[in-house]
Amino acid sequence: MKKIFSFLILALFLTQSAFAAAPFNANAKTKRITAGTKFELKLMNPVSTSTNLEGQEFQAILLTDQRQDNDVILPMGSLIRGSIKKIVPAKKLSKGAILYLDFDHVVTPNGRQIPLSLSIIGRSDMTYDGGIAASQGYKQAVKENWDKTVDITKSATNWGDETFEDFAGGYLRILTVPVSAVAGGIAGGFYTVGADIYALFARGKDVNLKANEKMNVILVEPIDIPVI
Repeated sequence: MKKIFSFLILALFLTQSAFAAAPFNANAKTKRITAGTKFELKLMNPVSTSTNLEGQEFQAILLTDQRQDNDVILPMGSLIRGSIKKIVPAKKLSKGAILYLDFDHVVTPNGRQIPLSLSIIGRSDMTYDGGIAASQGYKQAVKENWDKTVDITKSATNWGDETFEDFAGGYLRILTVPVSAVAGGIAGGFYTVGADIYALFARGKDVNLKANEKMNVILVEPIDIPVI
């Protein structure tokens, strides 16, 4: 009796395992999400070039329903999993790190894992080959330093204008505004020289994606979603 019972348990286990591992039935009803479809995702965990390693996994969720024929075939909240494809470390000359993400699959409402390929879009910090860059190196650092110099000069000029606006009927601003502008320009110039020299030897920034950060992606290849 015990042998028969054990045999039945074993047969049931093997049957369930075979069913779970069986390929998706080609005759089952599916609906296709076409290539070029845009998704909006939200990262579930932070990803950083300073703390994460290549191959480590991350998760995101879908923020919008994917519909077809008025039916929701991939609902908001669907889980999308991926991994860190490649990390280019930050270097000297203010060369920032580059992060490459690989989106592996989406988990459908009935629990199936459907492979998919997504590309990130709509970011100003993207590289030509799809990476996320912290900075573009020394050239960008010099530009940012120059912008800071302009801000310093403007702030000094505005100070000379606003501080003496009500003093001596405002006529003193004829003297204070140009003096403040020159002083701001000199201060900004010293800042630029120092900052540019520092940028020659400084290590670039890391890419840091925060948890709950939103991201726009586009579907590279169509996927067929089984309909319940």
